Amino acid sequence: MITDSYDVKTEAIIKPEDYYGPQNHVCDICILTFSKVIFEETMEKFNPRKEAEIGSCAGNIPIYSFEIPKLKPAEEGDKLRIGIVLCNIGSIAAGVNITETNWLIGATKFIMFGSAGALDQSKTNGKYVVPTKAYRDEGMSYHYAPPADYIDVKGSKRVAEIFDELGTPYVEGYCWTTDTWYRETRGQMEARRSEGCIAVDMEVSGAQAVCDFYGWELYNFLVTGDVLDEPVYDVAELSAANHDLDKLYLAFEIAKRI
Repeated sequence: MITDSYDVKTEAIIKPEDYYGPQNHVCDICILTFSKVIFEETMEKFNPRKEAEIGSCAGNIPIYSFEIPKLKPAEEGDKLRIGIVLCNIGSIAAGVNITETNWLIGATKFIMFGSAGALDQSKTNGKYVVPTKAYRDEGMSYHYAPPADYIDVKGSKRVAEIFDELGTPYVEGYCWTTDTWYRETRGQMEARRSEGCIAVDMEVSGAQAVCDFYGWELYNFLVTGDVLDEPVYDVAELSAANHDLDKLYLAFEIAKRI
């Protein structure tokens, strides 16, 4: 059973150093985006420098870093260096990208944002979603956290505090993380809604489990685009939820405060 896969008693066979050599340190914070549009906007506007590449037989994933103004400039400088990765979609891909990014640039604080499906439009419409717990309907988390239906999204309180400070509209609630896009059934949707899930995503529970395992921090927020709680599935707002640039600048504000 997948729920029996958690093993902290024996040593991992494969480690990042087997592929990349000694660990490097460039910065403490890294943004994970799933949008090529947002990633390319960063490349164009912020003069990033390429730090490393995550190896993949499907094509390497570059890691860049760039500077943004600090919230409170200090004597040692008024800029904050942060990383950015165009992350692969799904818990397994995101979890591996996080692990290897940590090894390649040293980041231990990860800001992750992306689109989600609305399970309750009355709560999510016009607001960012800050997940407080994630339902573990994926396989990644069971290798990094003891079996349980939900995992706590530990950084949610800090994200909510920052959004309050900024006057950003948001709603807190549970999310349902699944890797199976085409098997989000009506029965599962209704079951998750009855437990308090207001959105469905593809990464949060797996990414959180990986960060918990290694003692890293994850700060996540979502924007609902497609709508599941209607008689007919609606994708009208999905492109905007994925690619609108507001999420990048919110991530900058989080980075300045963590």
